[in-house]
Parts: sequence; structure tokens; C-alpha cells
Amino acid sequence: MTPMRAPRLMAVLAHPDDESLGIGGTLAKYASEGVETFLLTATRGDGGRYGTHRPGDAGHPGRAALANIREQELRAAASVLGLRDVAFLEYRDQELDRANPRDAIAAIVEHLRRVQPDVVITFGPDGAYGHPDHVAISQLTTAAIVAAADPAISKLYCIAWPESTWAAYQSAFKKLTSTVDGVERRVVPWPDWEITTVIDTRAFCGTVWEAITCHQSQMAAYEQLKHLPPEHQQAIWGAQSFYRVFSTVNGGRARETDLFEGIPR
Repeated sequence: MTPMRAPRLMAVLAHPDDESLGIGGTLAKYASEGVETFLLTATRGDGGRYGTHRPGDAGHPGRAALANIREQELRAAASVLGLRDVAFLEYRDQELDRANPRDAIAAIVEHLRRVQPDVVITFGPDGAYGHPDHVAISQLTTAAIVAAADPAISKLYCIAWPESTWAAYQSAFKKLTSTVDGVERRVVPWPDWEITTVIDTRAFCGTVWEAITCHQSQMAAYEQLKHLPPEHQQAIWGAQSFYRVFSTVNGGRARETDLFEGIPR
């Protein structure tokens, strides 16, 4: 008799550090429970800052060098979180929404068929705070799951932060916005009733912070997180919230506490 394989969780995100800042506690929790966790990241973060230096500043190493730095930082963070595998789509940072959709969807489909995850996580359609790369990876991942037509994929979730999580983040970063085509996009917290799933990740707060600190090139921006009061740290890393986009194994309005509810493991 063929032994049952370990359950598999795959996150499809936009940038290095999305995995730690966004869902690090969830990834670490499931990895610790024997779930095989995979990460597919669309870009290598080559359009970001380097410390306090913006692209084009004298102290910035340039796109290619920053991409290599941030890839290594992500791999280190993935090791801390216990991820089994990290892969990249190799799109340019801040240009994902201009990628050829057929090519991008086909690339994600290839990884979905390779991994055959039971559960997939990506950004919500709001892109957290309207970031075009986050919005794009949400759309592309959703389309790829349809195109893959893989019966192994039982559930799709998107990140769904409530008011408490956003309040905690914005106490550190002040105001999180994304200006696109001259229009300022602001955070819109998910209503509590719309959140289908909340994962208890309190035991992994320390692990998440260790993973975040692996992203040394970005720590100038993240340092304030370390000084948040305990209640704000718990709001960010002690519980992580999701919206169940679809499930072939369960339903209803009762709130889940496990992404694998309805899936044998």
C-alpha cells in the first residue's frame, strides 16, 4: 500500500519579505507540524531600497546586485521558517502588473503542477494596500489555479488583515499607501465578518522576527516593528487572518482555525 504523502502548502507572493511580514507565523506553524511548505515569489525585489538608500542613490548597489542580495536574504528567512522549497518567477520588481498574463499564468501553472499543493495562499484582490505587484500576483495566481485544473488543490486563501492588524502595522509605519497613476490607494481593513479563517501563531512570534531580520537590506524600514508594544506585536504575529476564496472540501460560515480543515493529514 502506497503511504499517504505529507500535506502541502504553497504561498505565491510578490517580493522577498512578503513571506515573513505577511504570513511568516502561518508558514512556520505548518512547517513545524510536518506540512511541506513551498514558496513561489514573483520578483527578487530589485526595485526596492537598500538600507536608507533609494534606487539611484550613491549608496544603492543597483538593481542586479540588490536582486542577488535579496534572494539570499529570502533563502535565509525561508530556512528560519522551515520552508522546503523557494522558487522565483524572475519578474522585475514594480512591473508585475505589466507582465504578459498568458506567460505569467503559464509559469505559475508549471509550479502548481510541480508542487501539487493541497492549499495555496496569495494576496487578496486589494493587494494589501493597493500595491500593483500584490494585486497582480493575486489575479495571476487565481487564474493559474483555474488553468492548472489540478485536483490536488483543495483550497485557495488570500491574506485578509483586519483593523487590529493594520492598526499595529501603521503604528510602526505611520500611513501605508500606494500611489498608482496619480491616485493614492489606502489600506482598507477586511470586515471581521468576512474573515473565514484565523490561525493561532502566538508560538511563532520569535521565529517570525528572526526571519524578518534576515532581510537586512530592508531593516532600516522594519526596525520600528521591534519597538511595538506587546499588544501590537500580538496583533501582527500572534494571529493571522485569511479569506477562503474556494474550498472543495468544506464550506459554511463557521470560522476555521486550520487552513487544512477538511483535508486529511
